[in-house]
Amino acid sequence: MKKVIIVDDEKAGRQLIKEYLHDYPDMVLLGEANNGVDAVKEINKFKPDIVFLDIQMPGLTGFEVLTHLEEIPRIIFSTAYDKYALQAFEVHAVDYLLKPYTKERFAVAVQRLESGNEQVASLTNSLIMERPSYPERVLVQYNKKLITIAVEDILWVEAYGDYSKLHVGKEVYLSNYGISTLEEKLDPNHFVRVHRSSLINLNGVKELDKYGKSYDVTMLNGDVVRVSRGYLDKIKKLIL
Repeated sequence: MKKVIIVDDEKAGRQLIKEYLHDYPDMVLLGEANNGVDAVKEINKFKPDIVFLDIQMPGLTGFEVLTHLEEIPRIIFSTAYDKYALQAFEVHAVDYLLKPYTKERFAVAVQRLESGNEQVASLTNSLIMERPSYPERVLVQYNKKLITIAVEDILWVEAYGDYSKLHVGKEVYLSNYGISTLEEKLDPNHFVRVHRSSLINLNGVKELDKYGKSYDVTMLNGDVVRVSRGYLDKIKKLIL
């Protein structure tokens, strides 16, 4: 069974999808939404496997909905004519339904769902990280799922090759971004680089201990992060 939610601001659009879904008995409709705000609530509440997501809607656009989700489902987008949306889809190789679409085109989109969720993850990552302000959430991999976590909950970031490990309490999440990219994207008033391999959230610091000519930073979850000599000046500014 695959749990489904339909999001479209037009009743006729939602009705058409429900009609087409009759050919897919393994897809069970859990709910509908006719605007972006309600879409976020419904998706975060039910955690569906598949969402049919309109782009142009009141409240939040389909793109903005993506940046507020706690877990990224498989998504089939639909749009009437938005050329900017089409450009975004083409850059990330995401499939979409251009209204009006036929039953045959709908079937093709459903079939492509089986190819994976990487393209939607790439698009979501870009939408979150390229916003004018500092991101409030980041997309990560966890137990074979794509979820978003609040930036304020990240205690510290650990370099992991071309990727990064995000430490949130006792949980560790994998980000596709390297530590240098995250340093650029996250608010420098809260996140400070203390080592070539470490970036800490100042709000997550429990205590600072002198270690020879350097310091150890103990985070709220008990993790100890070493400050390298090259980053001592940043830490010394925090000591009154």
